[in-house]
Parts: sequence; structure tokens; C-alpha cells
Amino acid sequence: MHSSHSGDLTQLFTERLVLRTWTAAEALAVVDADGHPRPADWAADFPAEGDGVIAGLLGDRPAWLGAYGHRLIVERAGGSVVGSIGLFWPPAEGVVEIGYGVVASRRGEGYATEATRALAAFALAAPDVHTVAATVELANPASVRVLEKAGFRRLDRTPAEDTDGVVAFGFTRHDVNR
Repeated sequence: MHSSHSGDLTQLFTERLVLRTWTAAEALAVVDADGHPRPADWAADFPAEGDGVIAGLLGDRPAWLGAYGHRLIVERAGGSVVGSIGLFWPPAEGVVEIGYGVVASRRGEGYATEATRALAAFALAAPDVHTVAATVELANPASVRVLEKAGFRRLDRTPAEDTDGVVAFGFTRHDVNR
């Protein structure tokens, strides 16, 4: 899998996707759909519920609009926005969390895996990050598969922590070249 970024770090390119930072206008269009026009390049089922949550938080977390924050997932062929992915910046003790979502109409295409792998590799290039982590509910096997296919490994947890049905995965600098 190949990914690259533009010189200003606001766009990452994969084989089929562009991961670009949100604009303030896009966030407002999600949060206040009645008061802001819907961009023509959004897939018919974008935004999903999780996109609305993230858009609502962007105003209070301006760093999330930067290079190490949240991005829209855009199909290179056609230019449709089909989801979002992001880093919950800043890292804590070298670990930054990642989250992602792809609209229902594009699930099963491998977009979430492709985007997750690219953004994780990008995050690990930052000098203060050694691990990208994600938590997922075991009741969501599709999301578990995304992380596994992206090269994430399940992190060791105590048996008591596993009883909540949530597991943690991690991706390190070592995993980038696997």
C-alpha cells in the first residue's frame, strides 16, 4: 500500500482516496444542516452519526482542524466525501488514538482499512508518536477486521478489562514496514 502527502500536510493520498482536513464550513454544514448548504461532493448518506459528533467537537478543538486532526475520506475517482477519519491529538505519552467511519453505501470497499493504514503511518512520522491506538467493541466485527487488515495488533489487556466488550489495538513504527 502506497500513500503520500502534499507539502502542506493537509492532504494524504492513497491509491483510491484523498484524506483531507475538514474546513470550518464543512463542519458547520454538518452541525447546522438547516442553516448551511450541503456540499455537492458529499455522498448521499454523508454525514453519518459519528461525523456529526466529530463536527460538533471541532469548534472547541481547533487543533483537530489541522494536519494531525480529523480528515474527510474522499474517493479519488469522482471526488465524493464518503466518511471521516481522525487522530485525537495531542498524543499522550507517545500514543495517539485514531477513529474512523465510512458511510453505509461505501462499506465493504476497503476504504476504512486503506484510510486507517495511511493516517496511522502519517501519525507515526511525528516525532512524539510511537503508537497509534484504537478501541473497538467486539460486537462490531467489521471494525475489528478493519484494524486487523490495516496492520493493527490487539494489545494485551487484563481479563477484567475484556469483560466490557471493548478491545484495544495498536500500530507502531515497526508495523509500518510490515
